[in-house]
Amino acid sequence: MAYIPKNATWYIAELVIECNVEGNPHNVIHVNIVLVRASSPEEAFEKAEELGYESNSTYLNPQNQTVTFTYRGLRDLNVIHDELEHGAELMFEEKIGICESKLQ
Repeated sequence: MAYIPKNATWYIAELVIECNVEGNPHNVIHVNIVLVRASSPEEAFEKAEELGYESNSTYLNPQNQTVTFTYRGLRDLNVIHDELEHGAELMFEEKIGICESKLQ
């Protein structure tokens, strides 16, 4: 995170969650993008981590296989600069030196 407004109260957290199904050699990775309300970046980080760990779970699917969801970490945490309302900018991505053919 770069500049953080003094009155910032909303953040966007990208939580990485791994899903494993018993007997399946392939995992599935979800990147869950969630809204976090906090009064400081430190509190936002703590709350994001809390949300991530709350996603840890295990259950049996209809085929009687154990399905496990494991929080693997916080990929990114960004402050929302605007008030939450229609048209508010939540995030942006900046790329420099992109040629016209790649833009198309």
